[in-house]
Amino acid sequence: MPLIVLWDIDHTLIENGGVSKEIYASAFAIAAGRPAVHRARTEGRTDRLILAGMFLDHGLESPEWSLLESALEEAGSGREAELATRGRALPGVQAALAAVAAEPRMVSSVLTGNIRANARVKLAPFGLDGLLDLECGAYGADGVERAALVDVARRRVQDRYGLGLKTPVVLVGDTPRDVEAGLSSGAHVVAVASGEHSEGELRDAGAEWVLSDLQDVAGLMRHLRALDVSMP
Repeated sequence: MPLIVLWDIDHTLIENGGVSKEIYASAFAIAAGRPAVHRARTEGRTDRLILAGMFLDHGLESPEWSLLESALEEAGSGREAELATRGRALPGVQAALAAVAAEPRMVSSVLTGNIRANARVKLAPFGLDGLLDLECGAYGADGVERAALVDVARRRVQDRYGLGLKTPVVLVGDTPRDVEAGLSSGAHVVAVASGEHSEGELRDAGAEWVLSDLQDVAGLMRHLRALDVSMP
């Protein structure tokens, strides 16, 4: 049976060097008409929650999502060179994505809180966008809570590849929110302690398999191939 592998981006695949927080600050300024005083609170939240939280922290009513999405896209546009200079792909990521992409029975895409445009901006400088099918991923514009994005990705994979909605899914991410999204949606979870959260914190959140990074590509592939093909 095929397997759908969905990767988080920030602190799982790449380190953005602070560019991500700057994008949120710029998007807030565009949408609010004033500079941000309070920094964005991210930690695995979707763009919808992050921008809504920034407006709340500034004592302002959040605008409609269409305005915020446009502001985010404007704020992220053209940041590729800056990301290439200040950021980096995390250890093992290039090889891990290439290995999954080469598996004929695995569909590899993203499940990210970023809007689609900014996901591409973040992946392209490191040559990672070509190793993922970004047409069938799920993005921050697709829902408020990360867990809701799993079914979005499932439907897109079904439409694109003709796979059933019971095709097993595995989420790869670095935060307890990634773990929660997987567990609450019936997906498998591979947690990577490459961000702000320790291996212990990710295990406590319920992750079934926790890695320090993605450098053991052979071990990762053995685990993915061995996953139970039946969904709960």
